Amino acid sequence: MGRSAAELARLAAEGLDDRKGRRIVALDLTDLTLVTDYFVICSGTSHTHMQGLADRVEEKLELEGVRLLHREGTDKAGWVLLDYGDIVVHIFDEDSREFYNLERLWGDAKTVEMLVAQAASR
Repeated sequence: MGRSAAELARLAAEGLDDRKGRRIVALDLTDLTLVTDYFVICSGTSHTHMQGLADRVEEKLELEGVRLLHREGTDKAGWVLLDYGDIVVHIFDEDSREFYNLERLWGDAKTVEMLVAQAASR
């Protein structure tokens, strides 16, 4: 039996935390859209860091048998998106994160407490 969207979001957040992602936030979109259930959002400090964050999420979810549907953007563009269907992981540099401001855009979404407490203090 497959993992729930909430469990996948938690695993993605753990992967981001493993590589010291900054300001990790998970938004529960289940009552707001049919497109996906969760956004997991974080910031990286450099292009190399962002690539490492994306690679770690892919590794962690692949070990659980979760297939990446689509990868978009590049670390050099300031953002990377990993689409797993039930969850979408957004990795930004700080300027792009402020510009896109997904937390405000999806302000009606519930912020989910996960393993993000350690990373939130970075």
